Amino acid sequence: MHGPITGLVYAIYYPTLAAFGVLANLVAIVILSRGKCGLSGCVGCYLTAMAVTDLLLVITAVILNRISSIYLPLGPLSSTPACSLSTVLIYMTRDSSVWLTVAFTLDRFIAICCLRLKGKHCTERTAAVVIGTVCTLCCLKNIPYYFTYEPLYIINNKPWFCNIKAIFYTSPAWRAFDWVDRVLTPCAPFFLILLLNALTVKHILAASRVRRRLRAPGAGEGGADPEMENRRKSIVLLFTISGTFILLWMTYVVNFLYVQFRKGSYFVGFNFSDPRFILQESANMLQLLSCCTNTCIYVTTQSRFRQELKDGLRYLLNVVKVVKQ
Repeated sequence: MHGPITGLVYAIYYPTLAAFGVLANLVAIVILSRGKCGLSGCVGCYLTAMAVTDLLLVITAVILNRISSIYLPLGPLSSTPACSLSTVLIYMTRDSSVWLTVAFTLDRFIAICCLRLKGKHCTERTAAVVIGTVCTLCCLKNIPYYFTYEPLYIINNKPWFCNIKAIFYTSPAWRAFDWVDRVLTPCAPFFLILLLNALTVKHILAASRVRRRLRAPGAGEGGADPEMENRRKSIVLLFTISGTFILLWMTYVVNFLYVQFRKGSYFVGFNFSDPRFILQESANMLQLLSCCTNTCIYVTTQSRFRQELKDGLRYLLNVVKVVKQ
């Protein structure tokens, strides 16, 4: 957040996103932590960690940043020190969410394509170590961002809002840091996810052809193959999560490339008719939407997750009925 946010679209979009994001991620955390969705232990760890980081992103980026700027434009969170700290927290949680998606994609690639490594790598203990390492590195990487901001306005001798310092665009060190940051999030995850998914698809197609040849003739084409059915469910979950990530982050990448090659600025004012402003804000809105989509993916692709959700809703309805009586 570099300045006050106004507009009816923001006033509707961000509160709606916050309400849905908090509820959806809390539901996902509760259901996944129960371990009754038929997922392996390491998959459950990754998905739970992703839900936690997504929830933190909703809190820091949507509630404490965007919504506070809309309804409390001169509140304590809009001071330059608070704004700088808030931005760093946003980057920390954002990067953690992105790289946990990469870690989950890598875990599924190993589980499906590298059977010799599956026993050692695809465990809850390894998942916990990977999650802790990813989150720690993402936090350390973003600390320098705190020192890139200066006040946008000085009101009654107090600094308000955040504006990126001019030296950020001219200093070779800061430009290198910006490039490394944008390459690490989300350019490298884009490449890694696409590569791992392509290799996974290639392996599955080859394995499917081999299994069809080896299956007993009496099974027929329509016979059930539990192994391939399990793989199909795993692939649907993997591809839906990674595909949604790529689609929602695409505009952000386009905006970054535009700033770099046109030597522009990330802050373009608040002109709602300016194509650059529309591009940048669309990128921010879509990026933040990505922290609310995973729960919807679980509901549409995982039958046991849907059943757990239904059971939870029935339980809440029964509690409400008892309280009313």
